[in-house]
Amino acid sequence: MGAGLMRFAIIAVLTVIAAGTVFLAVAVSPWWAFAAAPLVAAAAVGWYDLLQRRHSVLRNYPVLGHLRFLLEAIRPEMQQYFIERNFDGRPFDRDVRSIVYERAKATEDESPFGTEREVYEDGYESFVHSMAPVKTADEPPRVRVGGPGCAKPYDMALLNVSAMSFGSLSANAILALNGGAAKGGFAHDTGEGGLSDYHLRPGGDLVWEIGTGYFGCRTRDGGFDEAEFARKSASDSVKCVSLKLSQGAKPGIGGVLPGSKVNAEIAKVREVPQGETVISPPYHRTFSTPRELVLFVAKMRELAQGKPAGVKLCVGSRTQFLAVCKAMLAEDVTPDFILVDGAEGGTGAAPLEFSDHIGVPLTDGLMTVHNALVGTGLRDRIRLGAAGKVATGADIVKRLIQGADYTNAARAMMFAVGCIQSQRCHTNHCPVGVATQDPRRARALDVEGKTERVYRFQRATVRSAQQIMAAMGVSDPALLRPHMLRKRLDATTVRTYAELYEWLEPGQLLDGPRTGWEDDWRAADPDLFTV
Repeated sequence: MGAGLMRFAIIAVLTVIAAGTVFLAVAVSPWWAFAAAPLVAAAAVGWYDLLQRRHSVLRNYPVLGHLRFLLEAIRPEMQQYFIERNFDGRPFDRDVRSIVYERAKATEDESPFGTEREVYEDGYESFVHSMAPVKTADEPPRVRVGGPGCAKPYDMALLNVSAMSFGSLSANAILALNGGAAKGGFAHDTGEGGLSDYHLRPGGDLVWEIGTGYFGCRTRDGGFDEAEFARKSASDSVKCVSLKLSQGAKPGIGGVLPGSKVNAEIAKVREVPQGETVISPPYHRTFSTPRELVLFVAKMRELAQGKPAGVKLCVGSRTQFLAVCKAMLAEDVTPDFILVDGAEGGTGAAPLEFSDHIGVPLTDGLMTVHNALVGTGLRDRIRLGAAGKVATGADIVKRLIQGADYTNAARAMMFAVGCIQSQRCHTNHCPVGVATQDPRRARALDVEGKTERVYRFQRATVRSAQQIMAAMGVSDPALLRPHMLRKRLDATTVRTYAELYEWLEPGQLLDGPRTGWEDDWRAADPDLFTV
């Protein structure tokens, strides 16, 4: 008998047995219904599987084939809870998630019995501690953001809430994040999805981010509305304005908000049609050259009445960034801050190829921007932020050593408000109410309790960074230097970042670039984005 006939025979026999139990349930005893129900269901599923043409597995293995889909559905949870070790999960391992949860809950965050990390593994990094550590400062340090053209400087915390839009996150999540920022005195980046009432209501300091869709300050044809931008940026809650050029998870492609998430409220905030998928263009309409970019940032600062204006980008071409530096020099105009987003960053959904293969990781991108600004003599006028898997005090210190003045965190802040890394952000089915617009799911997120957790997590993490710096003998982040961070290259070779990487001297590119920079510097054109 062929395999096909065998399958039909088995389902036919199952059907006969199911019919028999139904007869017994009717004629003999209703207790037979407990056996009849699953048998009838199995027979019905079996015939459906045999006749459908969509799934080959089910046609060949009726009924049993569904087990494969069940196992596939629960595989992420099985992997996370029962298989992965404390330090090898992705994107964030269990150790990192646990330390965020513990600090957010104000519970014990110490680890007993030594590290589980392999300290002789290639790539292992460590800080250089001092034989003469200093006292940890009582107050966390702040960074003054505001260059020559800024009339209203802002003192930025070492760790802030990175860009996450209302629409991508639920209203309750936004309220909790901003409430935590208000209580802790740190900044909350709105993301490119507009300035909503949920950003404004708790009173936390805001960095209003404007993306290619110009949501919240958008003309009917999708352009930039200067008057609306000026009106909204005048809010006392808006402390800085930011122009998003690209983001780490998907540089070079616009963001997508599924139509299922675009309810009436989000449509009003973003100024788009309700129920329609919102696709941000991959490029800006307001400028097309480095010089026009620099002048547009200056225009944003002017419209915002002198508040700090900056840009956010994931680094791609060093030549293009040097072209922006040349434009700054030519126009004598600089942004007040530049936020470097690493390719490993990203809270929203993105095509896998973009997440895996496009963009420069944070370490390389941050040091590229830092050195370019130093080499062109512009570093003192511009503050550098760093975003990309920042979750611990060690992450903060590492980025400060690599050139940043402050850091932003997105996914770690999501953990603080209850995210469990289920990676369902784009489906509107977030199990904990963080990344969803489903009111039934979002109500699970208690705003008051999660506000406190955001506050505690940020405070404890900055405190950890201060303690690490104190152990290194440093009382001021400005005293951190590249030689204070080491990387193991192999079993017998360890180098500091000062030895591993090239660090330019102030103005060096203007005096004659070093080997490795001259070709990019020569190719950089302030009037052309040349790769």
